[in-house]
Amino acid sequence: MMDYIIGHINYWLIIAVMMVGMFTLMSRTNMIKKLAGLSIFQTAVILFYVSLGKVEDGTAPIVAEGFSTYSNPLPQVLMLTAIVVGVATTAVGFALVIRIKEAYNTIEEDEIRELDAKS
Repeated sequence: MMDYIIGHINYWLIIAVMMVGMFTLMSRTNMIKKLAGLSIFQTAVILFYVSLGKVEDGTAPIVAEGFSTYSNPLPQVLMLTAIVVGVATTAVGFALVIRIKEAYNTIEEDEIRELDAKS
């Protein structure tokens, strides 16, 4: 049993990072901290998919003599796209937080709800 856990330590670490991101996302009312939690969660998902794409004794998919096992490049390519989309989404999120700060003079969700309830 211990060999199984040690053999899959990368998945356990990814789960830990994912839970840190999820906890931060759900427990904070500060919008900047929520965006940071979302980014951490997304990073864990990307690491998970890259870990799934690992092939034992696999090489780059370039045909050459002496190699018979090749890694599939598709997970890495898709996660590269996910990184670009994640950075763009985070940038838009920060821009929205700036606009919310200008409009409400706060980035705390509770205070924004109170201000909306008063008006």
